[in-house]
Amino acid sequence: MSRRENPRPIGATRTPDTPRPEKVVPKRETGAQISQIKRSSQIRSWARHHRQVALDSMLRLIRAPFATLMTLGVIAIALSLPTGLYLFLTNAQLVTSNWDGSAQISLYLQQSLTSEQGELLAQQIEKRGDVGEVQFISKEQALLEFKALSGFGEALDYLEDNPLPAVIVVRPASGLLLEQQEELLRDLQGFTGVDEAQLDLAWVKRLYYIMQLGQKAVSGLAAVLGIAVLLVIGNTIRLAIESRRQEIVVVKLVGGTNAFVRRPFLYTGVWYGLGGSLLSWCLLTLSLLWLEQPVQSLANAYASDFNLMGLNQEDTLSLLLLGAVLGWLGAWLAVTRHISAIEPR
Repeated sequence: MSRRENPRPIGATRTPDTPRPEKVVPKRETGAQISQIKRSSQIRSWARHHRQVALDSMLRLIRAPFATLMTLGVIAIALSLPTGLYLFLTNAQLVTSNWDGSAQISLYLQQSLTSEQGELLAQQIEKRGDVGEVQFISKEQALLEFKALSGFGEALDYLEDNPLPAVIVVRPASGLLLEQQEELLRDLQGFTGVDEAQLDLAWVKRLYYIMQLGQKAVSGLAAVLGIAVLLVIGNTIRLAIESRRQEIVVVKLVGGTNAFVRRPFLYTGVWYGLGGSLLSWCLLTLSLLWLEQPVQSLANAYASDFNLMGLNQEDTLSLLLLGAVLGWLGAWLAVTRHISAIEPR
């Protein structure tokens, strides 16, 4: 009898085409992957701690509303003064820009030039980019205007020749600075056929120097009051540190670093700065609304379409950022000086 092979169990039956099951080997994380996971976990923990500290420092200020509003009011007034002066200068520049904007240059042409040559010269000057408007006045037009304005019309009739030269009136382009207008005057004086050039700079110089003085005053006042904001916030943070001295000692006993202890006070300074700048914006906006009607009535009396301009979006963001930076800097100065002096005994 031939030997029969014992049949395999049904569950173990395998055909030659059936692949063998592979063993599942758990993947092992490399050292770089572990380091990346730890780093991301540290970043999340760091961000979560900053969020908690920022919220806690804000809640502490809300729990003491009277003291907080007193500090915010001082900061707001200190920020409102230079910002209000800046708005005044900005609106003053808008008012003056609605005037002629620049001086008028008179070019007296040589007597030998004809009217056609004078008109060609005026067209040549008008092509310049720093020139806004050009008007040619011939000899005959100049004589007629002089007769009408001077009252010597009959006396001038006895003159054989017209003594008045042709004139080209040039208005510089708007926005030219004082130095640029003087440079334009020198360039025009060098043109062929120009006998003399005059530029009335008296009122332009006065206005320029007044605006320059105002800008210097804004910068100086902003610097002085910025230092005042630093001192106010620094002193407030110093008092907060003293009131939490025992808490700081306990935190340092359990291993808290100076950076860990410093963090809530820095956020407190930032909240003070942001709150003060926001309150300053509110004060300035209310002041402009209060002045809007009288200014509008005055502008209508002079047939002007002038409107008060407040802080635009860029100015508002700059004010808020300035307040936050001053708050952080004042808090950092106070914390750096006082936190290191508090050590557990």
